Amino acid sequence: MDLENDELLSRAGELDEQALAKLHDQLYPQVYRYICYRLDDPMICEDIASEVFLRLLDVLQRKGTRIQSVRAWLLGTANHLVQDHYRRIYRRRIENLDDHDSLPSDHSPEKEADRIFTRGDLKAALRRLTPDQQHVIALRFSQELSLEETAQIMGKSVNAIKVLQYRAIAALRRQMDRSS
Repeated sequence: MDLENDELLSRAGELDEQALAKLHDQLYPQVYRYICYRLDDPMICEDIASEVFLRLLDVLQRKGTRIQSVRAWLLGTANHLVQDHYRRIYRRRIENLDDHDSLPSDHSPEKEADRIFTRGDLKAALRRLTPDQQHVIALRFSQELSLEETAQIMGKSVNAIKVLQYRAIAALRRQMDRSS
């Protein structure tokens, strides 16, 4: 991180409005685009992006906390919040399975599978990837990050990122072939 960014983060930690606004203006579009790449609902994407910046503010105000790369920190936090969102949805679905009255009368596993596979949309296929695969695809393609930048953000080696990306694309290809 360069000295200008260190100064900006320091001022933001002191609640300097100009520094906070500059950080937000520079990085919010990237964070929002990353989240939108992973989720379908623009309102939820806005909520999560806002939460990412609130958490940044909390971290900046803690004394002794040092962020090496604010963009990496923001995208990593966005990834964790997206995963939390999917966990909440999954829990709700499991809880709703106990409530058979909430299911439509014509509901069946076969019809549900048909609905999922006939959508044929890439986001649905992306959601079936592992969290790490989703993260690497979103970083590489929504953020257009290099292998090195992606490796830094994910805390992995460049070779591990190459393998992860290759497997993610292969899994997407298989899923899309199955749905067509």
